[in-house]
Amino acid sequence: MSFFNFEQDFVAALRCIPMVVRFKLDTCGVKLKLEHWHQFTLAERETLVNRPCATVVEIAAYREALQTLVIHYNGQPAKILEIDPHPPWFNGDQIPDPVESQALQFNITLSLSQWQSLTPLQRFTLLKLSRPGHENRNFRPALAEFGLLYGNSQGGAD
Repeated sequence: MSFFNFEQDFVAALRCIPMVVRFKLDTCGVKLKLEHWHQFTLAERETLVNRPCATVVEIAAYREALQTLVIHYNGQPAKILEIDPHPPWFNGDQIPDPVESQALQFNITLSLSQWQSLTPLQRFTLLKLSRPGHENRNFRPALAEFGLLYGNSQGGAD
């Protein structure tokens, strides 16, 4: 599994939870705390990065493996979250308001065709990086990495 370029400052040692794992956490409905992540060995973190989590069977296996690790280190499982059956990153027909708002802060207007051209993981990433109350310093680098900053009359992509 590859990481996004904007994550390069922390992925070598996997000290932060990379977007690909955060995507899988939302997919399997587990609230993994950073303190849990730090308890895992590098090999365990790499396994969570590379382990598939797309089909119903893979999602269940990922959740079970993850919870086994959390229980091993903490004696109790991580919190279970409700899984959105229609998460916005799978919807190519509408740009979520937080993503549009965050883009506008950089004078960037995203088009629907641009949103549709992104992978679900890229959409997930932009949505997570645009959440209120979170440091959004990687939002613009993510836009650039996803090819959304070039050719836009307002400084972004069109």
